[in-house]
Amino acid sequence: MAYVITEDCTACGSCIDECPVEAIAEGDIYKIDPDACTDCGACADVCPVEAIHPA
Repeated sequence: MAYVITEDCTACGSCIDECPVEAIAEGDIYKIDPDACTDCGACADVCPVEAIHPA
């Protein structure tokens, strides 16, 4: 199960460097590619606004 980024995302960039498979794309609200996500949770652990959750 991939993680998803909710509308609470502030596009701070904290999650980008944590993703070991580069599954996160930048934008107004960042997005996680569900096919690339390995469900490691590293991005969710560093999100300062808790905008990343399991799908």
